[in-house]
Amino acid sequence: MSQRDHKGPKPGTILLLTQVYVPDPASVGQHLHDAAAELVRRGHDVKVLASARGYDDPSMKYDRHEIRDGVRIRRLPLSSFGKGSIPLRVAAGMFLMLQEILHGLFTRNIESILVSTSPPMCPIAAMVISFIRRKPITYWVMDLNPDQMIELGKTTEKSLAARTFNWLNRRILKRSRRIVALDRFMADRLYRKRDVREKTAIMPPWPHDDHVEMIEHSDNPWRKEHVKDGQFVIMYSGNHGFSTPVTTVLQAALRMQDVEGLEFLFIGGGVGKKEVDDTIASENPVNVRSMPYQPFETLRYSLSAADVHLVSVGTDVVGVVHPCKIYGAMAVGRPILLLGPDPCHASDLVLDNDIGWQISHGDVDRAIEVLREIQSTPREKLEDMGRRAQEVIRRDLSKNGLCGRFCDVVENKG
Repeated sequence: MSQRDHKGPKPGTILLLTQVYVPDPASVGQHLHDAAAELVRRGHDVKVLASARGYDDPSMKYDRHEIRDGVRIRRLPLSSFGKGSIPLRVAAGMFLMLQEILHGLFTRNIESILVSTSPPMCPIAAMVISFIRRKPITYWVMDLNPDQMIELGKTTEKSLAARTFNWLNRRILKRSRRIVALDRFMADRLYRKRDVREKTAIMPPWPHDDHVEMIEHSDNPWRKEHVKDGQFVIMYSGNHGFSTPVTTVLQAALRMQDVEGLEFLFIGGGVGKKEVDDTIASENPVNVRSMPYQPFETLRYSLSAADVHLVSVGTDVVGVVHPCKIYGAMAVGRPILLLGPDPCHASDLVLDNDIGWQISHGDVDRAIEVLREIQSTPREKLEDMGRRAQEVIRRDLSKNGLCGRFCDVVENKG
């Protein structure tokens, strides 16, 4: 008998505050929905407040009211103007924050509040609602600001904006009942803001392993449609951001146009995609292609079309952002080419489990050397790497396991 079938009191509402939510393709929205749907399955009422327009593409409009897998969704207007400029993103975040506060104050029977860091204004809304309604917060830290802006050179640590954000960070860390950090590097950065070790759980986001699986090239209709026979594909799939630069591999690709059978495929969107598209437009390379985000229902096919997946972690953003795209690549059984520093969370996975290679940003000569090595690696060895990657997912990083642990934390059990 489920919690909903028994004759006890009606469960309270878990109020989830975010900007992105499914069907928006941003991965944070999918992870939030996975957790929300699991909480509904456990007997909770979950209400989501999110943007009515796409995060990456504000021309995308979503239903203002929807029930999806039992989760009640209310999407709010004037809360996404795209990612073209920081002032527009700040304005959208402010409008979203004010609307979420208003709706949150008048939502009945709130049990607790779940909030992430997208956008950074959402935690402010959570604190206001929590203070007035006297309800606990679970704070899911998926990236850190102002750390990201400081490391990317967009502001300085002593600026008013950075000092204000850090003050707010300390407030939300203090007010939250439970905190979830995505890796040990991120947790260390949080502890430097406020010592919250006793209420912090460290767990990575889960792969969407119910939507991804290894598809052999010979059985893959997506690859047959989009990739020529015999091509060896290095694929980057997902958001292209300032914190995930692909410049080094892109420059290596330009110098490897005479290498037969090697193709670089960049799929997705984001502010960093402009570099890829501009390079294609100006250089017209024969071995580099750009494609938009692929529909979620075909994700297993597009990810499996790669021979090796490229994952990028900016040198200065270790612990600030988390390399979520690595899990999808591992789940489809493909080796990883990590473009980033060692140590970081991604290098822990790649090097400790022998599932790929690591190169540093800026070292184009070394990138070319490793790419030649990758292309010449026997198919059997690549398949062994892919199997080890899948085993790590099954053993330590499965959706069922991690999503369940996360919901335990929201319920204040784990």
